[in-house]
Amino acid sequence: MHIWTLINLEKYYNLHSKDHRAGLRLRFDKDVNEEVKRACIVFCKWLRRNYYFPMRIPVYVKFSKKIKTLDGEYVSATFFGPFDKNYEPYIRVSTGDYEELLRKRGHDDALAAILRSISHELTHYFQWINDIKLTEIGEERQATSYANFIVYEYAETHEHP
Repeated sequence: MHIWTLINLEKYYNLHSKDHRAGLRLRFDKDVNEEVKRACIVFCKWLRRNYYFPMRIPVYVKFSKKIKTLDGEYVSATFFGPFDKNYEPYIRVSTGDYEELLRKRGHDDALAAILRSISHELTHYFQWINDIKLTEIGEERQATSYANFIVYEYAETHEHP
């Protein structure tokens, strides 16, 4: 079972309704590094060609180094899945530490870290969409595993992120 291709939506959504919005969208803060922006755009185009996003999921790419979650914790990326499945979820990813990652890890690994964060949060989206119930540790392990898998799958088709 690949949860990115599993579609258990019929009990929550009418995918054929004229009001239903699907797809993956990117929104960038104005100061996001141009190389990060380019890599995210190319990656998400690849994701759209290879996976179906049954409910609209915007990914807000932020210039900040960390993002504050609803419970006050500071993280590099976050997924918000509303309790009411009729409302659209969203993802926020921080990229303000790109220059630091670039110095420490190099170009490809720095960009891959950001793409892995996007994939990690998209896995939480698919867990939410498909109503997959796991422990918090199980959710994180699954998200990390799928994030690595997706980025490696992408790397097979692109020489550099």
